[in-house]
Amino acid sequence: MSAKPNVFIAQSGGPSAVINNSLRGVIDFCHEHPETFGRVYGGWHGIEGALKEELLDLSAQDPKEIALLETTPAAGAIGTCRYKLKEKQREDFERVIEVFKAHRIGFFFYIGGNDSMDTANKISKLAAERGLDLVATGVPKTIDNDVGDAEFKLVDHTPGYGSTARYWACNILAANEENAGSSPADPVLVLQAMGRKIGFIPAAARLADPRRELPLQIYMTEAGLNLEQMADLVNDELKRSGRCIVVVSEGLDVGDIGAQKDAFGHTHFGASDQTVQQVVVSYLNRKGLAATGKARGQVPGTDQRHSIVLASTVDLKEAYESGRKAAEIAMRDGNGYMATILREPGPGYKVRYDKVPLELMANSERFFPKGWIAPNKIDVTDEFLAYARPLIGDEWVRVPLENGLPRFARLKPLFVEKKCPAFVPEAYRKKG
Repeated sequence: MSAKPNVFIAQSGGPSAVINNSLRGVIDFCHEHPETFGRVYGGWHGIEGALKEELLDLSAQDPKEIALLETTPAAGAIGTCRYKLKEKQREDFERVIEVFKAHRIGFFFYIGGNDSMDTANKISKLAAERGLDLVATGVPKTIDNDVGDAEFKLVDHTPGYGSTARYWACNILAANEENAGSSPADPVLVLQAMGRKIGFIPAAARLADPRRELPLQIYMTEAGLNLEQMADLVNDELKRSGRCIVVVSEGLDVGDIGAQKDAFGHTHFGASDQTVQQVVVSYLNRKGLAATGKARGQVPGTDQRHSIVLASTVDLKEAYESGRKAAEIAMRDGNGYMATILREPGPGYKVRYDKVPLELMANSERFFPKGWIAPNKIDVTDEFLAYARPLIGDEWVRVPLENGLPRFARLKPLFVEKKCPAFVPEAYRKKG
C-alpha cells in the first residue's frame, strides 16, 4: 500500500489562550485516521515554516507533550507569524508548492483569522494549477471575534474570543476593587482593550457587571464618541459616584498616535509611539475632573490573549472540537473549507460544528453590531450579554503544575530533513 499524504499545520497572526488546543484537535484526529493521513508536520512560525522548509515533526513527539497542548497558551509550541503572501510575491507561492511537493504534503491546515483563510485559499488554487493534490482547510482563530458575517449565520464566534472576554470580565472585577479603594487619589481608571477598531473585546467588560451597578463606561470605536464627549460623560459619572472605570478600545479615534501597521496591513497599536490610554488620561487630567485626584491608566498587554488561568473552559473545548472538525472536513469533504461554530436556536447554549467555503472567509471582517451598542453609546445591550455570557464558561481551567508552576508542552526540535535549496522569503530580501 502506498504511503498516505502528509499533513502540514501552521498558525498565523496573534495567538490566543486556546490556539494550541485547536492544534491538538487536528493532530489527534489525523493520528486516529492513519488510513487517510500520513505524518503530521508543524510549520515553524506559520507559513514561514513552508518558505524556509522548517517542518517540525509532530508525529515524532511524545504523546504526553501533545496532550499538554490543551492548556499551553499562545503559540510557543510551533510558532506563529504575521507574514502575508501577497499577490505580487509569486516566488513565495511557488516556493510553498515546491516544499509541499518535496515532502508529499497532501493536507494543509491553517489556524488563523480572515487573512489566514485568504492564504489557504490562494495556496489551494495554485496547488491545483501546479498538479499538486492538496486539501487546504481553515481552522478559525481570533480573539477579536471579527471573522465571519454580520448576521452570525456563517460563524457565530471564533475560538479565542471567549477566553479574552473572560479575561476582561475578571480584570474589571479586580480593577473595580482597585478603583474603589484608591478613588480619593485616583478617581478615574482608564483601561485599554485590544481589538483594533472592532468592539467585541471592550464590550466584554460589561460581563463583569450585567446589572450595571459599577461606575463603568465602555468606549468602542463603533460608537463614534470623541475625547470632549468622553470628558463630559466621565465627569457626569464622577458627580454621581465619585469614581469611574473607563474601558477604551485601542482603536478609538484620539488623533495621531504614531500607529504602525503589520504585514497584514492591520494597525498594530502595540507598536505605536503612544497609546490611546495615555492620550485619554492626559486629556482628562488637562480638562479637569469633577473630583479630587487624577486619572490614571493601564494597558493590559499580550496577557489579554495568553492568560490560560483566566481562559474559558467553553472556549478550550470549542477550540479543540474546531480542530477536529477541520480534519474531519478535510477527510470527508475535501478541499476549500473552514471549520465553523454555529449556535443552535432555542433555550440554553448549544453549538454545532460545520463548514463554510474558504472563499467566503478570505479577508472577511465583522464589526460589532450597531444594535448592540446602548443608546448612551458607552454601554452594550442585554442582547450582547446574552450572546457573550455562555462563551466565558462557569469553571476554572485546570492547568497541570510542576514545582508550583504551570507545566506547558515541551515539544522537541525534531525537524524534517530539508530537501529543497535554501530560500529567503521575498518580503525579507534587501532592496537595491
